[in-house]
Formats: sequence, C-alpha cells, structure tokens
Amino acid sequence: MKKLLIYIGCASALFAGCTKDFDAINTNPVATTADVLNPNFLLSQSQAEAVQSIAGYQGAYLFQNGWVQITASTSSGSANYHSNNDKYVESSNTLVYQASTWGSAYRAASIAYEMKLLTDGKPEYSNLNAVATITKVIALHNVTDIYGDIPYTEALKGKEDGTTLPKYDPQQTVYTTMLTDLETAITQLDPAKDKPSSDQFYKGDIAKWKKLGYSLMLKLAMRLTKADATLAKTWAEKAYAGGTFSSNADNAFFQASNAAGYGNSNANAMRVTDDLYQVRWSKTLIDWLKVKDDPRLSAIAEVPQAGLSGNTNLAPGDNTASAQKGLPNGFDLNGGATDVSNSPGYTGGTGTGGDFTKLGLYSRPRGFYRNQDGPMFVLTYAQTELLLAEASARGWNTGSAATHYANGVTAAITSLSTFGSDATISAGAAATYLAANPYDNSTLENSLKQINEQIWVLLGSHLQFVEAWTNWRRSGYPVLTPVNYIGNFSGGAIPRRQPYPGSEPSLNPENYASAVAGLNGGDVWTARVWWDK
Repeated sequence: MKKLLIYIGCASALFAGCTKDFDAINTNPVATTADVLNPNFLLSQSQAEAVQSIAGYQGAYLFQNGWVQITASTSSGSANYHSNNDKYVESSNTLVYQASTWGSAYRAASIAYEMKLLTDGKPEYSNLNAVATITKVIALHNVTDIYGDIPYTEALKGKEDGTTLPKYDPQQTVYTTMLTDLETAITQLDPAKDKPSSDQFYKGDIAKWKKLGYSLMLKLAMRLTKADATLAKTWAEKAYAGGTFSSNADNAFFQASNAAGYGNSNANAMRVTDDLYQVRWSKTLIDWLKVKDDPRLSAIAEVPQAGLSGNTNLAPGDNTASAQKGLPNGFDLNGGATDVSNSPGYTGGTGTGGDFTKLGLYSRPRGFYRNQDGPMFVLTYAQTELLLAEASARGWNTGSAATHYANGVTAAITSLSTFGSDATISAGAAATYLAANPYDNSTLENSLKQINEQIWVLLGSHLQFVEAWTNWRRSGYPVLTPVNYIGNFSGGAIPRRQPYPGSEPSLNPENYASAVAGLNGGDVWTARVWWDK
C-alpha cells in the first residue's frame, strides 16, 4: 500500500520570560504548514475513511445487510448487536452504530476538502484538486442517502470561513449540487497534467478517474428516477455520453492492508466469533440463487463443518451448490416461538451433545470474505452497466438495454475474482448463466424487476450493503417481506433511513430541527428521504 496520511499534531506551549532564541525554541519540530505539506498524502486517508464509513461496524454490517435480506442472524435482545439488522430491534449500542457512518464519512469529506483548499489555484495539482471533489462526493452521497437532508453547501468550512453550525440542505439541493460538483471536477481532469500519488483506487490514472466521475454521476442520476425523472434522464444521458466504466478493469475498490492498520472492516467483523456463528446468508438470497441456478451460489456460500465447534471456527466448509441453505430472517436461538427450530422448513442442526448447533446446516459467507487484506468495492462496471440497462429500458438515450444487461450480469459474476481464486467464476459459466437468463423486455416492469434483482445480488455478493439497501428503496426490487419481531423500532417495516446522530440536537440544534421538520413522521427509521417517493 502506498503512503497513507500521517496525522501531524500541533502542540502549544506556555513560556515565561524572554530569550534571544525565542523563534527556535517556540517552533514545533513536528508541525507543518500549507506551503510545505504535500497534499497528495491526504488522498489515501480520505479514500480509506470514505470506504470504511459504510462497512463493518460503522453500521452497514449491523443494519443494512439484514434490512435488505442479504444476510440473516439469530442474534436478539439488547445485548446482541445484530438484532438491529433483520429484526429491527435496538441493541445496547444502537445509538452509536446509527451515528458511525455520519462521523466517518464527514471525516473523509473533511480531509478531501482540506486537500482541495491546499491545491486551489495551483496548476501543478490540478488533477488532485478535481479528485478531491470526487472523493468528497463519494463520501457524502452515502450520508444523504442514509439520513436525508444534510449539511453540504456550508459543510466543512469551519477553517475557511468560520462556519461551525452549517445549515442542513434539502436533499434535492444536495443532489443537484453534487451533480454539478462532479461535472466541474470531471471537466477539470486532464491526463496530460499531474498524476496524483498515494491514490489507492487507480494509482493516479486520470483516464480512470474520469470514468469513475461519469459512472458516479450516472448512479446519482438514477437515484432520482422516482423524485424527478426528467432530471434523472438529463444527467444519466450526460454521464453515458461522457464515458462510464468500460470493463472490470475500471472498477473502483480499496485494497485493504491489515498490517498497515487499514484492515477490511467487513472481514474484521466476520471474523468475530459471534458474527462467524450467528450471521448467515439469508434464505431470500440463497433461494434466489438456487432458483436461477446461479454459479455465484457455490462461489460465495459454504455450509460449515459439523457441530458447534465447526460452526465457530474458520475452517473451510462445503460449498456444493445443492447443500446450501439460507437462514430465514427474524428468528433467534431463544427457545420460544421465534426460535429458528420453529422456522418453516427447518431440517435440524449438526453435531451431538454439547457440540450440537441448530444453525449447522445454514450457509455462511466463504473464507475469502474474511480476508482482512481483501478488496472493498466503491463502484463497479457491473453496477454501471445494469443502471444503464435500466436507463435504456426507460427509453433514455443510453444505448441498448439488452447489451448493457448482458455486460452487467457477466461483469457481476466474473468480478468476484477480485476477492481471490476461490471466488473466481469462469467467463464460460457466466455465459451459460446469461443464456439461461436473457434480458426480459416483455414489459417495462419486468425489465426493472430483472435488472434491479441483479443489482441486489451483485451488491450483496460484493458486501456493498448500504448500496444494496439504497437501490432497493429506489427500485422496490427485490420484493421483500419485512420481519415483525417483538419490540422492533420500525413498527414491523423495513427501515427507510437512519435517524440522525444523537449529538446533532445539541451540537447544531436549530439546523437539526429544521431538517427534522421536513421529514414526514420526524427523525424516525421509517421516514422517507426526498428521492424515496
């Protein structure tokens, strides 16, 4: 991994008396100033923070993975932190979890904004300046998607103009501003100019950054299909004309490095014994893969070795497709009516005596997902092509829907190889699957259903839980049956947003109150953000 940001601390000291060496004595030997700091060193830290803000225990692995039924868990009760996901039941740390993405993403955006301030008006950093803007949008678009109205136009400017209580912009304003920010940054990118160093996505390849910018523009445009279809069409067509991703080689991902202190947050969580034991692929996902005879089934899932001991260690399990069984959402191990042994289709566990476990036959993610040096995806060619397929199905000027669909499905299957050899599926297997599941253009609704179910599987298999939940809210696919577990915080409905961090009412009270007033139902889990009509 390239150089990552080293935080440089500045200490102050109080001195009594005078000395002829005052300047030398009062100069902090480890401090730096804008005229000597290389702003490139900020890029990798901002990228790391942005990616990790929607992974692992920052919230995604505790909330959205179960909300959108990619995974299921038998965890329940206030002491069991996974009750937040597929049961929508508060745990003892729910307030901490719901604030985590906000804090981490704003840190990422703040570092990116500092990078921009350091490079404004400096031609030698022209591309880095544009990359800073794109990185800020990568971080903050997830914040607005998760919470709704957020500080954007006045955010991050405390050092610049003293703004410490930024207003919450309406999400509509946030989106239109992000799109214009992206367009400005993309136009500024020039492969003939500076090549950013410390770039963890593309090693400074500006041509790929330009594609990332347009692909991100497309994704943001497609968010607006329910809220403002005309605006969505305009920006989607602009992104397509500009040039989105053209192959899996363009995929944006962060390659984690555990030794350098940047371990993969999803993998870190999956290695915790309770998570390893109680978090499984959901029945919704596994059943979908089985019905489609999808080659990803045996690539991503395994039945652990027998017994409680086999289910709580990292030893490889059985990944035979026919053996896979998804855990139904909303069940526990408490022995009552919602005990997993009372779930429909329960076929028993594995092991005997003290080594018996009721969960023994349920599929868990395979070992490569627990690689702490594994990739963490940001945006992929597969998702971009599937979104273009939807845009084309809607009649927009974005090419052939069938071609984009075929490209997207093939790329979704073959891109799993990024996780390693165990996840690799051949192009031939992908072609066979595509032939058996061709593009359905019989009706627009059938096309939208097919495309967005493919997006759900893609994002689930890439562990992009927030994005999977967000696209489900936007598209309505797949059709999911919510869980109504006793004591849940959403009235038995799948959450549509996260409440704001608990500190906001005291830190920024007037602007917080204004944002909440614009939410139908208030600052609750079931209120819908602007684009989620």
